[in-house]
Amino acid sequence: MKASRNKNTRGTVLLVITSIIWGSSFVPQRVAMQHMQPFTFTAARFLLGGIVLLPILMVLKSGRKKDPNKTSEKVPLKTYLTAGGVCGGLLFMAVSFQQFGMQTTDAGKAGFISSMYVVVVPLLGLITGRRVRKTVWLEVLLAVAGVYLLSFTSQLRIERGDLIVLMGTVFWAAHILMLDRFLAEVDGLSLAVLQFLAAGLIALAAALLIEKPEIAQIQPGVWTILYSGIVVVGGGYTLQALGQKSIHPTVAAIIMSTEAVFAVFFGWALLGEHLSIRELAGCVLMFAAVIAAQMPGFGVFFSPKPAATETGEIGT
Repeated sequence: MKASRNKNTRGTVLLVITSIIWGSSFVPQRVAMQHMQPFTFTAARFLLGGIVLLPILMVLKSGRKKDPNKTSEKVPLKTYLTAGGVCGGLLFMAVSFQQFGMQTTDAGKAGFISSMYVVVVPLLGLITGRRVRKTVWLEVLLAVAGVYLLSFTSQLRIERGDLIVLMGTVFWAAHILMLDRFLAEVDGLSLAVLQFLAAGLIALAAALLIEKPEIAQIQPGVWTILYSGIVVVGGGYTLQALGQKSIHPTVAAIIMSTEAVFAVFFGWALLGEHLSIRELAGCVLMFAAVIAAQMPGFGVFFSPKPAATETGEIGT
């Protein structure tokens, strides 16, 4: 019992750190947009994140092969490439909408709007035949009311950047659902590396075709690339994978939803951004929707998920 509690405590701490890291990512994103264009920044940080994780993956795979007590089922390389390509493509779309939207909205607001993926996920889950309680519409109404208070000006006009970030939220939700689908078959860290490299390569192609990046433009914002690539992409997602091993998915989702709170904090502390009472009320409503959508018996009722199995090695 004590060992179980220690594991839960460790997992909780790791997920809180993950939320802090993800919440802090909105600040370097905004700063990066002052020096380079969105596709260039996306390509740089995801390729860097994938490269940083690659040696860690190789060490772990080597350790598994040397341990005679650990056996795992071989998974075809094609399955990994398909998973990495699909998840990487969705990740690219989600990040791109978020990045473009942040050019015309605050970091704190972008963080809260992005956190609405926990409401969009169950709605998209209907496509896969999952049942949804009627109370889910209460969470949707809470989220919509929050967006209204947070994003509409006194002239009752939503900012363009808010809508773009909201579109990214839909792709974030689709990405989460596809991760859930593929993680039943493939190793989590391997998938992380593949999706980061896929997203980075797609963004690199877009940058070369549309933006024509130059070294002189990138140099002033190189610290944003290093922080976003190494800490946010390479570190944050790794801590998430480690933390969720000992935490119930519902609890993990609630913990990680605090990313939005930290986004507001870092926007205020580092960028001097200000939220009015009206906007703070919108944040409260959105946060309420985020939590309610993940609470058992109140939000969404998902069909039972198959028992977790050992993750497999990449087959040759």
